[in-house]
Amino acid sequence: MKQITSILIGCLLILTGCKGNAQKENNSSKSIDTSGAADIHIKYARGFSVKDFGSYRLVDVRDPLDESILTYHYALVPRGTKPEGIPDHYTVIETPVERVICMTALQMSNFIKLEQTDKIVGINSTRFLFNEKIKQQLKENKASRIGIEGNFDNEVILAINPDIILVSPFKKGGYDAIRNLGFPLVTFLGYKESSPLGQAEWIKFTAMLLGIEEQANRQFDKIEKRYDELKSLVATASSRPKVLSGEMHGGNWYVVGGKSYLAHLFEDAGADYFMQNDNESGGFYVDFESVYSQGANADFWRIVNSFDGEFTYRALQQTDPRYADFKAFKEKQIIYCSLRNKPFYENTPVEPEVVLADLIKAFHPELLPDHTPVYYEVLK
Repeated sequence: MKQITSILIGCLLILTGCKGNAQKENNSSKSIDTSGAADIHIKYARGFSVKDFGSYRLVDVRDPLDESILTYHYALVPRGTKPEGIPDHYTVIETPVERVICMTALQMSNFIKLEQTDKIVGINSTRFLFNEKIKQQLKENKASRIGIEGNFDNEVILAINPDIILVSPFKKGGYDAIRNLGFPLVTFLGYKESSPLGQAEWIKFTAMLLGIEEQANRQFDKIEKRYDELKSLVATASSRPKVLSGEMHGGNWYVVGGKSYLAHLFEDAGADYFMQNDNESGGFYVDFESVYSQGANADFWRIVNSFDGEFTYRALQQTDPRYADFKAFKEKQIIYCSLRNKPFYENTPVEPEVVLADLIKAFHPELLPDHTPVYYEVLK
């Protein structure tokens, strides 16, 4: 009898141990850590926020210029897991993503900066594409062109089979046509940030999708450090020139307001934007007379275009003879960037410190005598 009792007790102990181990395994499966991912802290970007729950992250995306507009919700989970507790209205994205379609050069700039261009399997345009790695991927059919806005090739997208498609929902991109293909559309609003460092901080958003948060944190810290050093340098400048921006197109002049990304860049570079008293963050069209009354006496004139051929003062005057009346034209103080020759949209969103140095070199050359312009330089 004693022997039978001992056997029964032994069996109970074994069963209890097995149950305990199973319970441990179940508990651990519910608290999967995000692969040791580094914490993400947002300092400047207003377009997204992050809440970390250990086994998943909740990321909310909103318009940085109007937070009352619809918010987009994403739950980032480690690939192959199904954590509990995710709210129903969150779109689940398994990370790290391996196959991404980018709709804009700004989105691509994040992958270029993070050295993750191999994750780009589709783009919508190759106009003014500079990045050699992406060009090679297209050549080797490792990436594909998916068509243009409003006329996407659904068959190509289906063949690509992306994990996600990055979109800019406030642009006329014709996204309704691809919404039903079954691939998650992830809203990317870095282009709407009014702060240069805020726009650059979207590399942290991209890094969360790619599972390389620590790398993004390090890179952003370097960007921020250099940007702040340059801002401090400008504080020693003895003057603040006035700067005009833009050109006439279709009978109107496109300008951005005094609270815009560009206005902040000019301010940080030690210059006063000619529309600095305007409280708009976005852009709008005005007539020539309005621009002339406020910008004719500006010390500098910033122009970015894709002029076909050599862009000169003569070429500019030929497009509109009235330009010759501007002070910056007369004194040869036009700051120019050619979209045909410079990877402006591919790189500058995540290189605000480089852009800032270019502008400081133009406005206050004595402060950065050894800097070689990368994107902007004074037109000869």
